[in-house]
Amino acid sequence: MASFSLGRRRVLPGFAPTLGFTLFYLSLIVLVPLAAVFLKSSGHGWDAFWAAATSPRVMASYKLSFGASLIAAAINLVFGLILAWCIVRYEFPGKKLVDALIDLPFALPTAVAGIALTALYAPNGWVGSLFAPGGALAFLFGPDGTKIAFTPLGILLALIFIGLPFIVRTVQPVLEDMETELEEAAASLGAQRWTTFRYVVLPTLLPALLTGFALAFARAVGEYGSVIFIAGNIPMVSEITPLMIISKLEQYDYVGATAIATVMLIVSFVLLLIINGLQAWTSKRGAR
Repeated sequence: MASFSLGRRRVLPGFAPTLGFTLFYLSLIVLVPLAAVFLKSSGHGWDAFWAAATSPRVMASYKLSFGASLIAAAINLVFGLILAWCIVRYEFPGKKLVDALIDLPFALPTAVAGIALTALYAPNGWVGSLFAPGGALAFLFGPDGTKIAFTPLGILLALIFIGLPFIVRTVQPVLEDMETELEEAAASLGAQRWTTFRYVVLPTLLPALLTGFALAFARAVGEYGSVIFIAGNIPMVSEITPLMIISKLEQYDYVGATAIATVMLIVSFVLLLIINGLQAWTSKRGAR
């Protein structure tokens, strides 16, 4: 009995107090604030909520915020995988420096990132001037060139910048634990590189890729500091939804602010639920 009881000992307390503390902490930090948003938005009637949440200007901000976040997360999904693959599988000069620079968006204040991106991609910036009228690369977009900063394209670049580390840091440990012998065995059996990647590598990486995608998307949807400077904040063109919430609060329109926040919360939760469902499905499929 003594050996059995010792084998059942745990460093943390038992299930009941641990679960109770977990639920209490989760409720205090997450559930109570979210419930307050729902209660505040529903306290003024359905008509006021619907009018505030579906005005043309707010609908344009939904389209831009969620659309740009999905596109940025999808782009990071591809290039984040390539970057993680290069760091894990190859040796090259400056590898440790590149690995450290990936975490820069985590450590850099978002306002600093926004100012730096704006200075870089503005029409008179180092990169933006190349695509402005008369620039060296303006011909790629016609005689008038194109404008990057203060447009939805600038917002997309900012969201790519802040979301890339989530993909790389989620995929990197999975790649490090993956046995290269599986790829060598597939190659010895005559499989081409794409076939090996599709049927050997990708099924193992898919759950991590979906997790990184969900994290990058969630970060991009709520991003404010790095986007607000490069967006331009032109109504119906480059206004993001978090900016609309701030504008409503500055006007003391708490009904409008909580209505928009509620819509963002619901849509984000549904999208994350779908992504987590796909992740669980791929994990079960890979375990078969």
